Amino acid sequence: MYAPQVFFSMLGALIVFAVGTYLLSGSVSTTLIQTLICAVLLQVGYFGAVLFLVWRDARLRQQERRGNPSMPDKIGDEKPAAGLRLSRLKKHGH
Repeated sequence: MYAPQVFFSMLGALIVFAVGTYLLSGSVSTTLIQTLICAVLLQVGYFGAVLFLVWRDARLRQQERRGNPSMPDKIGDEKPAAGLRLSRLKKHGH
């Protein structure tokens, strides 16, 4: 997801939460405090989800490298598959 999409989705969820909280409690101060807590929890959850996705991707890449010795160990060490050739732009120094 793109950052603006995440921001507007979170903002929409917070507005719905704030309206619901206000209708249930009738208090502006309670609504503001609970909405702020909700915003923090949303951010913590989003951050945790991103960390999980990065961790999972890194783990899958390590497993692929262990199972496939032709996988490059470093960026720039790519080896072309059979029948394919690298473009001029993939050469070192470009």
